[in-house]
Amino acid sequence: MAGDFDGRVVAITGAAGALGRAVADEFASRGAKLALIDIVAIQGPHLSLVGDLTNASAARDIAAQIVAKLGRVDALVNVAGGFTMGATVYETTDETWSFMFDLNVMTMLNMVRATVPTMLAQKRGKIVNIGARAGLRGAGRMGAYCASKAVVIRLTESLADELKGNGINVNCVLPSIIDTARNRQDMPDADYAKWVNPKDLARAIAFLASDAASAIHGAALPVEALS
Repeated sequence: MAGDFDGRVVAITGAAGALGRAVADEFASRGAKLALIDIVAIQGPHLSLVGDLTNASAARDIAAQIVAKLGRVDALVNVAGGFTMGATVYETTDETWSFMFDLNVMTMLNMVRATVPTMLAQKRGKIVNIGARAGLRGAGRMGAYCASKAVVIRLTESLADELKGNGINVNCVLPSIIDTARNRQDMPDADYAKWVNPKDLARAIAFLASDAASAIHGAALPVEALS
């Protein structure tokens, strides 16, 4: 709803990507002040912060900059992440395991650790993580990705239990394949109508970050295409 985030500060990681841009547009349309975080600078009217969130110290520095420049953090949306597949579990290299867990787990965990103290001091806050439908069950040649997204779901649940008594909601969304230019390039023969539109996913994320979701803790919300 337009205006329901007026004056609220929303930090979005992975904000330069297709989903990150859709999430930023959704919150901007609702009146939020945005802190857009990525490994590249983002041009525009919002606060842009550059850093490698797989590094805990970089995440702490970014969180401190948000508070210094915008005064608070009302919502943190952990969009940063990625996908790779191809090898069987027994053939997956250490580098691939580390890459998937760094990208999908550590970026989220580092920003949570850097941001939660501010939310505790405020006695309120919203955290929305990006899980995946693939995190619910393993699939062939997707072991590292499925495992990393399963960890995101379990950490979301644990954080929710730990923080719900402090006015902080922690939830995650579980999209199926998201309709992005990169996914279309990688899967040119797929039926794109069966994929999730980033704008639809962004609206689900905004709901979980809104006051309407104040009684929801530790949810893993499936988001899939209508067709």
